[in-house]
Amino acid sequence: MRQNSTVVGGKTVYGASVGILMLDTRFARIPGDIGNAGTWPFPVLYKVVRGASPDHMVRHGAEGLAQRFIAAARELVADGADGITATCGFLALFQDQLAQSVGVPVASSSLMQVPLVQNILPPGQRVGVLTISKATLTPELLKASGVPMDTPIAGTDEGREFSRAILDDEPTLDVELARADLIDAGRQLVTAFPDTGAIVLECTNMVPYAADLRQTLGLPVYSIYSFVTWFQAGLRPRVFDPRLVDQGTPYPSP
Repeated sequence: MRQNSTVVGGKTVYGASVGILMLDTRFARIPGDIGNAGTWPFPVLYKVVRGASPDHMVRHGAEGLAQRFIAAARELVADGADGITATCGFLALFQDQLAQSVGVPVASSSLMQVPLVQNILPPGQRVGVLTISKATLTPELLKASGVPMDTPIAGTDEGREFSRAILDDEPTLDVELARADLIDAGRQLVTAFPDTGAIVLECTNMVPYAADLRQTLGLPVYSIYSFVTWFQAGLRPRVFDPRLVDQGTPYPSP
């Protein structure tokens, strides 16, 4: 019998379920960075929000940018995205507004993982957060992400390279100095809070150094990469072919 071969359209772009809201930047986005398309094991859609600089987002509370992000998110959905995420953990400030405006799931910040990670830790351990700017990681932002106010936090603010190069949107990045900044901040965190059982990276540009932190500190490290790969797995579940079940080789009769 001939099967129905009719398909239904409605999108412009197919096969890219995750739409990523991009800050307006020029800094180097190395492999692992959310804005490097080669980071992802699946296709993604990008939309740059013009005028949304790292400095404006992180140091100035994203003032006046909400409607720009909402408009960009709506464009991603219209183009084919089934869910929205973003290139800055501080975008949690707009989580509720985005979710109410775009009609699809929104995973605005890596920080939203903190309650989940806390639930999988043994008793007596807490989640620690590494951020690009401890000075401006406000209680409002933590609340918007569902992060407890007493969560251990360390920043790369006092480092030699990472925070400055990203927040000042510099055209060059010394990767080894940035790596050292992340490791120093991680060590500071676990020294100050010995009960830290896992780390969540707030900043989406920290992903390239997650493995270094894991190796150095011996703790699980969660990031926007772990969050978005989980997010995408629900938006576009993997299809398993039941015909490929390995039946094995029957044992000979005794």
